[in-house]
Amino acid sequence: MSRNFGIGSRDMGRAGQMALDRAATAGGVSFSTAATNADRWNDFTSWAREQGIKRMEDVTPEAVRDYGLQLATRVEDGQLQASTAQNRVSAVNSVMGMATRGEWRSVSPTKECGIQERCAVREDAPGALDRAAYGQALAAVREQVGERAAATVELARELGLRSKEASLLDARSALHEALQRGAVTISDGTKGGREREISITSPVQVQALERAAHAQGDAIAVMPPGDGWRSWREGELREAREVVQEHTGGGLHDLRAAYACGRYEALTGHAAPCAGGTINDRAADLVARLKISEELGHGRAEVVAEYVGGRR
Repeated sequence: MSRNFGIGSRDMGRAGQMALDRAATAGGVSFSTAATNADRWNDFTSWAREQGIKRMEDVTPEAVRDYGLQLATRVEDGQLQASTAQNRVSAVNSVMGMATRGEWRSVSPTKECGIQERCAVREDAPGALDRAAYGQALAAVREQVGERAAATVELARELGLRSKEASLLDARSALHEALQRGAVTISDGTKGGREREISITSPVQVQALERAAHAQGDAIAVMPPGDGWRSWREGELREAREVVQEHTGGGLHDLRAAYACGRYEALTGHAAPCAGGTINDRAADLVARLKISEELGHGRAEVVAEYVGGRR
C-alpha cells in the first residue's frame, strides 16, 4: 500500500484533508465540520513533523497522547481554551479513524492527555489538596526530573501560579519582596500580560520561594537559562506534569485548584464546596471568590467555580 494508507497524497496534512473531504461528500460529516477538522489536523501535522513523524502509518496513540499533553500545558498556561485543545485531539482521532478504516484506537483528551474538563464547575476535590499525596508527587518530581521542575510544581501549589508564571519567575527577587513586603508581584508569563500581587499568608510559601531561589541559582528565572519556553514546556515541565498526575490524579492545573481550595477555607472558615464544604454565608463566599480570582489572575468570581466548586 502506498504512503498515508493509500489515500492519494504523499503529504500527511493533505491526505488528512482528502479523507475529511471524502467523508463529507459521502455524508459522514458536514462540509463545515470537515473544514474545521482539517485546520485542527494541520495543527497536529505541524507538531508531528517537528517530532519526525511524516506519514500517517507512523502516527501512534502514544504520539497523539504526547501531542495532547503539550496542549494540556498550554491550557493550564491560559494560552488555549480547554475546548479548543480537546477538539484538536478529537480531530486527530477522527482523521486517523477514517484513514485506518475504523482500526484506530482513540485517545481520550481528558483521561489520557490530562486536558481539563469542559465543565466550568469543579465537583471533586483536587488530588493535590491531600498534602501526603502532594508531598509524594513533589519528592518524585525532585528525584526523577530535577530541582527546577520541583520548584515550578511547588510554586503552583503554594502560590497558585500558572506553570509559565512559575517557570519565568525570578524567585530570588520574589523571595526578597516576600520578606520585605509580605507579598509577591507576578508579571512575567501572566495571561494577557496582567500584573498581579499575591499576599504571603503562610511560612510554607516563603519556604517554597527559598527552595525555588536555590534551584534558580545565578539564573534570571526558575526555568533553565539555556532552554527556550517551548523546549522547557515540552521537556522537563511535561515530565513533571506526568509525575504529578501519577501521584495526585491531576496535572499542574490541579495544583492551582488545591491552592484555591486552601485559600477558600482560610477565608471562609470551611472547606470548599468541591471538598465537601457547605456554603452558609453567601456574602462571605462571594468575597472569598473575588479574592481568590485576583490571586489566580482571573479577576472574575464566577471563574473560581472551576477551582473550588459552585455556589449551589
